[in-house]
Amino acid sequence: MSKPWNGSIDGAQSQVQNQGNKFRMTLGLPTGAVLNCADNSGAKNLYVVAVFHSGARLNRLPAASAGDMIMATVKKGKPELRKKVMPAVVVRQRKPWRRRDGVFLYFEDNAGVITNPKGEMKGSAITGPVAKECADLWPRIASNAGTVV
Repeated sequence: MSKPWNGSIDGAQSQVQNQGNKFRMTLGLPTGAVLNCADNSGAKNLYVVAVFHSGARLNRLPAASAGDMIMATVKKGKPELRKKVMPAVVVRQRKPWRRRDGVFLYFEDNAGVITNPKGEMKGSAITGPVAKECADLWPRIASNAGTVV
């Protein structure tokens, strides 16, 4: 008996490992957006190259929201981090979104943290608050977060 299809072409296990699902949020960061880097890895900002698990529609840009994993490059920061494509997770977004309890929430800036494909952070601390949607999905980010909103 064959195994159920896991979404990969060559039969290998999926690279991205997050805990559970998240409710649909308003997508505020399309491909090409620049966001602040909220960790102490040495990067100043992140440029969104691609978004993991975004659907497809003709002429629609893939977009991310808080808690989504993206592929990003560092535009300003340490030279050893620049000119490489690396995974990152969005921790804050400026675009308001609605939670299940009816409250609308948004942050002062767009921010993300650099991770590895499993969701473990490259840095050891996060500056500023982290969205609850992100903290619920990524336990390593939640443990390094100062405040979860």
